Amino acid sequence: MILSLLVYTGFGLALVGLVCVIRPLRFLRITTRQRGATLVVAGLLMAISAFAVPAREKRVTSPASRLDEFMPVWQFEEHHATRVRAPVDRAWQAVRGVTAGEIALFRTLTTLRRLGRSGPESILNAPERLPILDVAIRTSFALLAEEPPREIVVGTIVIAPRGFDAGGALGPDVFRSPPAGVALAAMDFQITPDGEYSIVSTRTRVFASDGLARRTFRVYWRLIYPGSSLIRAMWLRAVHRRAEAPV
Repeated sequence: MILSLLVYTGFGLALVGLVCVIRPLRFLRITTRQRGATLVVAGLLMAISAFAVPAREKRVTSPASRLDEFMPVWQFEEHHATRVRAPVDRAWQAVRGVTAGEIALFRTLTTLRRLGRSGPESILNAPERLPILDVAIRTSFALLAEEPPREIVVGTIVIAPRGFDAGGALGPDVFRSPPAGVALAAMDFQITPDGEYSIVSTRTRVFASDGLARRTFRVYWRLIYPGSSLIRAMWLRAVHRRAEAPV
């Protein structure tokens, strides 16, 4: 999150500097075009430096979930959780049933993500009234594991070399033995009982199998991370509302 913040701060400074090159903004104490140009350079250097920071590799030491099984090693991740006043069965139904229309800002953020372009049905272009996990599974994601009412794991390929063939179908074997040049993403929803409550968590991990894929995805991840994190937070909020809604 910090590196994404630095990227966007750098771009913001560069934009302000560019404006000042055209017309100095004296209320910001930037009184000359030369100072504006300096701000452009400083902002771009900040963004480039944030993009260049390597992503550390992490790995599972004691597998405790199906996600750990399919992605025991990763370089990029995010995690969100919420506590709902509902039994695990009802929390599970909420996870499996929540739709894109229930997730605040979902369509706005996914439209920005695909740069406003229309396209086939996918998780980035999901119908408002269909369960979003079902949409993901029948389009670009593979169902890697489903153990009601405990955990569901889905995965997809986010970067692949030209001519890559996943064997006709994306499935668990690709995640157990990642080929060279790919970046794989896996996401789970896990439900843990907590007295009369349930803890609903979601984790996303991305594993890039070689240096080129890692560097390419690193730039992409630091650009999309704020929106991606917000989508998942809003997704869990929708699950929370559905799980606690009157039957």
